[in-house]
Amino acid sequence: MVQSEVAFGTSGARGLVTSMTDAVCFAYTVGYLMYLETVGEFSAGMPVAIAGDLRPSTPRILRACAAAIVWMKGKPVYCGQVPTPALSLYAFSQHVPSLMVTGSHIPSDRNGIKFNRARGEFLKTDEAIMREQDVNLPHGWFDDQGALTTDITLPPITDVLSQYIARYVEFFGRTALSGKTLGVYQHSAVGRDVLVSVIEALGGKAVPLGRSDVFVSVDTEAVRPEDIVLARDWAQNGEYDAILTTDGDSDRPLLTDQYGHWIRGDVLGILAAQSLDAASVTTPVSSNTALEASGIVSSVCRTRIGSPYVVTGMMDAVKAGNIPSVGYEANGGFLLASDISRQGKFLAALPTRDAVLPMICVLTSVQDRQRGVAGLLEALPPRFTQSDRLQDIPGKQSAARLAILREDVAGVSEALGFVAACGSVANVDETDGIRITFQKGDIIHLRPSGNAPELRVYVEASTPQRAGELLTLGMTAVDRWMR
Repeated sequence: MVQSEVAFGTSGARGLVTSMTDAVCFAYTVGYLMYLETVGEFSAGMPVAIAGDLRPSTPRILRACAAAIVWMKGKPVYCGQVPTPALSLYAFSQHVPSLMVTGSHIPSDRNGIKFNRARGEFLKTDEAIMREQDVNLPHGWFDDQGALTTDITLPPITDVLSQYIARYVEFFGRTALSGKTLGVYQHSAVGRDVLVSVIEALGGKAVPLGRSDVFVSVDTEAVRPEDIVLARDWAQNGEYDAILTTDGDSDRPLLTDQYGHWIRGDVLGILAAQSLDAASVTTPVSSNTALEASGIVSSVCRTRIGSPYVVTGMMDAVKAGNIPSVGYEANGGFLLASDISRQGKFLAALPTRDAVLPMICVLTSVQDRQRGVAGLLEALPPRFTQSDRLQDIPGKQSAARLAILREDVAGVSEALGFVAACGSVANVDETDGIRITFQKGDIIHLRPSGNAPELRVYVEASTPQRAGELLTLGMTAVDRWMR
C-alpha cells in the first residue's frame, strides 16, 4: 500500500491506474477476503460478486480481482459493467461479498476498488482490520512489472439489472412517470442505459442525450461548466420535464429542473427524504443546512464526508427506532437504511449510495407540471450551496496548510479576505476539514479530497448569487494561499 500509493479514500481503495498493477489489486482483494474469513463472511467455495464501470482500465483490474478470488478458492460471480447499487442490491439480497471496480467521478487515469460486506458497505473499522492482513502473492502468477500471467478469464455475466429495475417498478408503479418526457445525459456512465430502462418501466418517455465513447469525468458535486451549458441548451425548447444523469459508476445522481438548472445533491436529498416521509436523516457536515431549517425530520445526524460514515449514522438511527432512516451526501448519493411500506407497496432497504431512488422520488412528487421541479425547490428555505475543487494539491500540502488555519482561524480568515466579505468568525466545525460559519451567515468549508490530490471548497449562503460570489472568493484566495 505504501509503495504503490494506492490507499483507502472516502469510499474504497483508489490510485493511479499505473500504480494499480494486477499484483496490487490482487493483494487488496486477497486481504479483503482474508478479513471476511475472520468475521465468517467468506470461506472456500463461496460466491463473490464483482462488477465494474466503463473506464478503459476496469476490465484488467476486474480480471486481477477474479484471480484473487480463485486463489482464495472462492467463486467469482461476474455481474458485468453495471451500476454500483445494482451490484450491491444483488449481493446484499444473496448475502455474499461483493466488490466494484470503479473510480467513480475521478479522471480515467485513476481507478479504484470498492469493497462490500455480505449485508452492507465496508466501514472504516473494516478497512482498518483489512489493512492488518498478511498477504503473500502466489509464486509465478505475475511478471516483474506486476502484470498477471496466469490464465484467468471472467465467467459469463450474471444478470443483476432485472432485479434493480424491478425494485422501482414494484414501489412506484408502472405509471409513476406517465406523461413525463425526461432527457437522459448518458456520457460514459455505466448506468446510462439502465436509467432509460427504469424511466420507461415507470411509464415515462426517455430521450438519450450526449452519449460518449470515451470516459467523461462527470462530478455530481463540482459540476463542470460544459455540463451546465449542455443542460441549459437541451432544456431551451421546453421538451423535457427534467434531465437526469449520474456519475461514472451510477451511484450518485444529478437532476435538473425543467429549465435545465442542475440541482445540488444535498437539496435533492432533502426533497427525497421528504417524499419518503423519513423520520431521521444522516448527512455529512458539508450538506445544505436547509435540512434543519425545513423541519421535515425530527432527527438529523451530521457526519464526516463519505458513505461509510453516513451508513454508521443511519444504522444508529435504526437502532434508536428512528425509522424510516435515510441518508444522503452532498454529491447526491442517497441511502436507505430501513424498509418502507406505503399503501401496500414495499421498498427494501439499500444501505449504499443509489442514484435512481432520489431522482424518481423528486419526479413523482411533482403535482403541478407547470410549476414542475422548480416549484418544489421554491418551497425550501433559502439556503444555497456551491462547491469546487483545486486540483493537483497533494494531500500533505493540504494538511500542512489546514494545520496553520486550525491554529488561527480568525487571523488566517482575515488574511484571506473572508472576514472583510463575511464578517467575523462565528463558529468553527472540524468534523471533516475546517468549516467556518461567519457572522453574516455565510459558510466556507475547506477539506482535502479522500480520493485524489485535490482540495475541496464548499460554500453556503442565503442566495445563489451570494454563494457564487463566496465560491469565487474562496477558490481564488485559497488557491493563491495553497500554492
